[in-house]
Amino acid sequence: MAKLYFYYSAMNAGKSTTLLQSAHNYEERGMNVMLFTPHIDDREEPGVISSRIGLRRPAIVFETGDDLFVAVRDRLQDELVHCVLVDESQFLQPAQVLQLTLVCDRLGVPVLCYGIRTDFRGEPFPGSKYLLAWAEELVEIKTVCRSGKKATMNARLDEDGNQVITGEQIDIGHHYIALSRSEFNLPAVSPIDYRPPE
Repeated sequence: MAKLYFYYSAMNAGKSTTLLQSAHNYEERGMNVMLFTPHIDDREEPGVISSRIGLRRPAIVFETGDDLFVAVRDRLQDELVHCVLVDESQFLQPAQVLQLTLVCDRLGVPVLCYGIRTDFRGEPFPGSKYLLAWAEELVEIKTVCRSGKKATMNARLDEDGNQVITGEQIDIGHHYIALSRSEFNLPAVSPIDYRPPE
């Protein structure tokens, strides 16, 4: 039975590298893959998944209103699809995560999603929230904070290297660092209004 996988981590942990390696592993065995990347991720050229270590390959660009179930179903009319891989899956809409569950359950194709769980304020992305809720397999790709602890949070930095705590949820770019929760200072950053008593 096909499963939905969510491979998650903090920033700069090698998610895209791992995705591209997975695609290579399938293709090396003569299997067909479909790769998706969101239109909103414009750090590189559109329709390309790239890693910081220089690996790159083309992918299907998806917009917020695209139906990923239909895209996979239509491809299956022409050829077998053995695996679907989605980069930057935190940008999936909730309906698109539901569509990917149907790719597994009705089309029998495993789906591997790669993304981050939370934004620069520790708030979950909508796509990640539903991947965490609905995926059969949750796999953490680990990375390390400057403190030496495991990094689980994503801090946004301004041009002077200071942590940003206000702004829009989505701000594409390379101005993020992965921090442990204690280094991130969650009580000061989170929009949840709580301060520990003196």
